[in-house]
Amino acid sequence: MKKLSEIGKDSVAVIKTVNGDLRFMSRITSIGLTPGCTVTVIKNEKNRPLLVYSRDTMIALNRSECDMIEVEIGGKTA
Repeated sequence: MKKLSEIGKDSVAVIKTVNGDLRFMSRITSIGLTPGCTVTVIKNEKNRPLLVYSRDTMIALNRSECDMIEVEIGGKTA
């Protein structure tokens, strides 16, 4: 498994685990990023927020947040 921050542009991945404190877990799950969810990386530029598309929503995540989300590459387009 890889961290979400390690996935390249236009890659599709499935979220396997989400780690972090209660506040982070609550926020991430409330926007729909849960284990089993498919995400497509729209933009992944060094030192910039990661832009992903999931469940008909564009989501910007900072790099430290992406490091707490483990994914498996592959899956159907989000």
